[in-house]
Amino acid sequence: MTKPRIGVLAVQGDVREHLQALASADVEAVPVRRPQEVARVDGLVLPGGESTTIDKLLRIFELQEPIRARIAAGMPVYGSCAGMILLADEVLDGQPGQQTLGGMDITVRRNAFGRQVDSFETDLVMPSLTDGAHTPVHAVFIRAPWVERAGDGVQVLATVPHGPAQGRVVACRQGALLATSFHPEVTDDYRVHHYFAAMVRDAVRVP
Repeated sequence: MTKPRIGVLAVQGDVREHLQALASADVEAVPVRRPQEVARVDGLVLPGGESTTIDKLLRIFELQEPIRARIAAGMPVYGSCAGMILLADEVLDGQPGQQTLGGMDITVRRNAFGRQVDSFETDLVMPSLTDGAHTPVHAVFIRAPWVERAGDGVQVLATVPHGPAQGRVVACRQGALLATSFHPEVTDDYRVHHYFAAMVRDAVRVP
């Protein structure tokens, strides 16, 4: 059977790490840099990086509208960290003129956990990703956003378990859209990518 093709937006951010993680999920993983390449993928990953920079590059390279159209048509998209911001319908603490791709009925706060020096790691319980043992997901947060508001159609997948940010939403799904505040691609636990690959397979009905 033909493998689903999943693209990684390759204008800025940790592209190589996402490609490697997706390859472990038995899919064809390809970088996406041009508008015509958006039409050739079954799903798309929006990587971490700097959301304002990615936003500007999306417009410069004429990628914004093609990706918005594919999102509206139901293409599965996964956004990690900056990618979560790009998928959000509303952003708090954004830069003047900052735009998003939108699609998820969420409000996110940019750099909610603080600056680079405030980066941290923690274990998250994500039953939708794990087996019967509920093995925690080791999550790495780097200048990460969090979800301040999730609409009625948004499924919360994980929250911060302890500390000052306890209870903050850091992973969610709405239909074909998946978002995490953290960076699973920088660990050796690729279950989030496998979960997204399963979403893409369901969308294209690939066994």
